[in-house]
Amino acid sequence: MSREDEWVDEEAGPVVRPYAVARGRTRSSSAALDLLATVAATGLPVPAQAELSTQHRRLLGQISQRRGAPVAEVAAELGLPVGVVRVLLGDLIDYGLVQIRPPLGKVGSPTENLLREVISGLKAL
Repeated sequence: MSREDEWVDEEAGPVVRPYAVARGRTRSSSAALDLLATVAATGLPVPAQAELSTQHRRLLGQISQRRGAPVAEVAAELGLPVGVVRVLLGDLIDYGLVQIRPPLGKVGSPTENLLREVISGLKAL
């Protein structure tokens, strides 16, 4: 039985309810995580006091395999509800194991005027 199969019984549906995976929590301890925010592993070792469940470790393993992925994509790859992934990510953020970067649109993309000035500057060279 694969890891994905352990949470679903074809006849009964989900074996474990999402709130049980998140230890009864429905909100992340960190700030609200945007679905398009990029999550990446910090590469730090797991602290001794960290109480990581199987799903925490599975999530961390998935994130560690990539240089960065949107929260929604990570949730889809793991087959977990986004709300559960947000709670688990909050725990991993608290332990310093992952970092979150806001989506590009929220960081501030260059304005059209700025891009025109850059093009003009490049043409002048």
